[in-house]
Amino acid sequence: MTRNPNVATQVFHKPEQAGEPMSGADIILRVLSEQGVDTLFGYSGGAILPTYDAVFRFNELHENNPERQIKLVVPANEQAAGFMAAGYARASGKVGVFMVTSGPGATNAVTPIADCNGDSVPVVLICGQVPRAVIGTDAFQEAPVFNIMSACAKQVFLVTDPAKLEQTLRTAFEIARTGRPGPVVVDVPKDIQNWIGTYEGRGTLHFRGYSDRLRMVAKGADLGEDKRAGFFDMLAESKKPLLYVGGGVITAGAAAELRQFAERYSIPVVTTLMGLGAIPAKHALSLGMLGMHGAACANYAVEDCDFLIAVGARFDDRVAGGKPEAFAPRARYVAHIDIDEAEINKVKRAHWTHIGDAKDALLSLMADATHVAPHTEWLEHVIDLKRNYGMNYDRNSTSIQPQYVIERLSEITGGRAIISTGVGQHQMWAAQFFDFVEPRNLLTSGSMGTMGFGLPAAIGAQFARPDALVIDIDGDGSIRMNAGELETASTYGTPVKVLLLNNVGDGMIRQWQHLYYEGRLCVSDKALHRKDFVMAARADGFEFACRVDAISELDEKLKAFIDFDGPAFLEVMIDQNAEVYPMVGPGQSYANMITGPFIPSRSGNEANGAGAGQQKVVDMF
Repeated sequence: MTRNPNVATQVFHKPEQAGEPMSGADIILRVLSEQGVDTLFGYSGGAILPTYDAVFRFNELHENNPERQIKLVVPANEQAAGFMAAGYARASGKVGVFMVTSGPGATNAVTPIADCNGDSVPVVLICGQVPRAVIGTDAFQEAPVFNIMSACAKQVFLVTDPAKLEQTLRTAFEIARTGRPGPVVVDVPKDIQNWIGTYEGRGTLHFRGYSDRLRMVAKGADLGEDKRAGFFDMLAESKKPLLYVGGGVITAGAAAELRQFAERYSIPVVTTLMGLGAIPAKHALSLGMLGMHGAACANYAVEDCDFLIAVGARFDDRVAGGKPEAFAPRARYVAHIDIDEAEINKVKRAHWTHIGDAKDALLSLMADATHVAPHTEWLEHVIDLKRNYGMNYDRNSTSIQPQYVIERLSEITGGRAIISTGVGQHQMWAAQFFDFVEPRNLLTSGSMGTMGFGLPAAIGAQFARPDALVIDIDGDGSIRMNAGELETASTYGTPVKVLLLNNVGDGMIRQWQHLYYEGRLCVSDKALHRKDFVMAARADGFEFACRVDAISELDEKLKAFIDFDGPAFLEVMIDQNAEVYPMVGPGQSYANMITGPFIPSRSGNEANGAGAGQQKVVDMF
């Protein structure tokens, strides 16, 4: 299987009414339709109102052809609109689209744009802007969108020539989805939305540098005999090769090729948070997630390997820590495949590199007939690592352990649900204990670590894949950030499931305060202003909303929650003292990671905080 059959396919439409005069707002809708957009997330306002009116008229025009209509989903705020578009894009592989007004509408969209940029998610944001004549005069609800967004988007356009509106929009989609995907912002003044011009039905802007880079990447699809030979020379010398796989493999649709490559050459696989699902969690060659809260067996494999092969990964600080030289310290060779040249040698020096699409690169390497002897001793060592240093937790506690909740959820769903998360301890427990089977089934804010991401992203994913089971695993701190989207879920009847792991506080902050701040729980305890989340969900229209306090009730409530036909909310009161382990402390290497009280350690750092160094200044959160 080369593609998840549940992932939506982008359907492009032939241009309609080409050559006819229409408003700029109508042109925007024609381009969206042409680009296969079926769902639009956004909140209106004065400067974008002409385009919202065009949505109404476009759908009225196609009332006899519902497949051509564009669903408009209105969230509680613009930030959530961006996360819905991101969830849509992450779950489907299509470009997500959201639309906001000028001023505060645009500034509220900065966080999701930065989030998509960090995680290479293709979205297009259309902003309304004040009329051209008053730009720069501090007009009502004016914001310098181009200046603000340029620092955190793949590309930003301010449309000043109405004749270029159509080409600009088409180019925005092309840039968002090609190369290393990312967010593109199009700022459209209100007078250009009202302008009457001719819809051409064709044409893009010309970006010579960007187009040249894409052509270079395309030319490098076949590595060539010399380059393949160089790779296999290193692999032949290696006794302990290891694949380090990131989200680029999922973006490239290369999960099947990765699995085939790993199996052909008997190479174990560790994945980043964004790479989870690239290989089934229970595959014999899978060691799970590596990094700051990665599985001990995965991190020890990185410590032990002699040839590290990075595919679609960028050696970020959550993986390589503050000391890249201490990451994979025994690796004689490092190979790095990435579509973005900027990532090559940025953090970790590599001996063999390739700039290109992960799928093309893996296929090209497998085209070589070179025989590689199986690494029998290494594979046996990896099996021992998994057996001795696998994930574990307090299985005898009478309190509900969050890890157990995730384990049971994984078992009940067969690991095939789309899981969205907020950010914090619950995010790491989901990554550690849910056995992801397929790519694009984990939606989480990796680079930015944005609290409040989970619920709106789940709603967006449900629109992208309406027949899928979509579950937001959230925390009581994170869900507060966008709790208003509970009403959005019920308003549109999206059957998202919200599983709230409530430990009455900001658990990850609390864990750091216990470890590094002598237990001073400043701002992390929510006991004094507890919210009744079940009552809130019911008030927002959730017919299924209940709480679990006892472990004896958990299985029954979980199954009822999953089986409910419609939006469902389940709050589980978990052990407030449960913490996330393993954990690589600030400035530490994998050799010194804290494995906690229930996972053995090769260095004796099993106990909470042992060997971590109780430093007052924390340089890596």
